[in-house]
Amino acid sequence: MKLRVTVFPKAGVLDPQGKAIERALGGLGFAGVGEVRTGKVMIVEVAETDAARAKAQGEEMARKLLANTVIESFTVEIL
Repeated sequence: MKLRVTVFPKAGVLDPQGKAIERALGGLGFAGVGEVRTGKVMIVEVAETDAARAKAQGEEMARKLLANTVIESFTVEIL
């Protein structure tokens, strides 16, 4: 089973890469672009066949390694 783990900075945490992209998009003529937040997406294949257990396993992976839960939030989806 494949999982998609998406990690983003928590609200209120500075995102300098997002700000740089935001400014660059404006400089390229993309008017009306609001706040840009950057993150990371990981596709993880697990041997688990039960969807609920696979998602729980992905959440545990995110809490222990894939996300810094002090400054980042995450979501786990079954693909």
